[in-house]
Amino acid sequence: MLSISERIRTKDWTAITQQLHQQGYALVPDVVSTEECSQLIQQYNADLYRKTIKMERYRFGLGEYKYFRYPLPALIQQLRETVYPLLAPVANEWMRQLGIGTSFPVSFHHLQQLCHSHKQVHPTVLTLKYGAGGFNTLHQDLYGDIWFPMQLVLFLNDAGKNYTGGEFVLTEQVPRAQSQAIVLQPPQGSMLLFTTSFRPVKGSRGYYRVNMKHGVSRLHSGERHTLGIIFHDALS
Repeated sequence: MLSISERIRTKDWTAITQQLHQQGYALVPDVVSTEECSQLIQQYNADLYRKTIKMERYRFGLGEYKYFRYPLPALIQQLRETVYPLLAPVANEWMRQLGIGTSFPVSFHHLQQLCHSHKQVHPTVLTLKYGAGGFNTLHQDLYGDIWFPMQLVLFLNDAGKNYTGGEFVLTEQVPRAQSQAIVLQPPQGSMLLFTTSFRPVKGSRGYYRVNMKHGVSRLHSGERHTLGIIFHDALS
């Protein structure tokens, strides 16, 4: 089997980049194997985490998630380091289109250095677990002054077999218009890339900013695990 980095590089990044520009998200199938999904789920009870959040305590929804501590497991570290430089050019183009004076470094290592220089030193990679009735309210994962405008989630369970409901939801708020909901049910082992906060859309007078949030609809049955990879680190 190819390494996770090799598998990612074999994907059609021209098409993925086009989808990110056109819709603010892109679904990439067959990134992690069934065996790797099982291993990542089993890690949920291992001593790998720095913080556990009960969603209902903070009115974030119903479920639980855990933030990893450094050092990250090898597969997760490779994912972060491999995907980031493929997304950085898209992020920088978005900044240019919107006239935002921000430029992101081309390597993940330099993004991490930038975060640490702003005292954002804690990893934001997390595993999320939902049971029947679980859900996640619409939100954005920012964590500090330095934040990268794209992130990803890996789907570790088999929708329709391991759980029902629990769709991934994106909302898009176009200025002076009603919000649009995008509802996705990606297959096991797939990777969803999506905007952390906003994306540019071209109008008649140039590009304008469309704000987006994400969440998870209520599970009807079963158990759902996902691995969220956010590239910027957190203050706490």
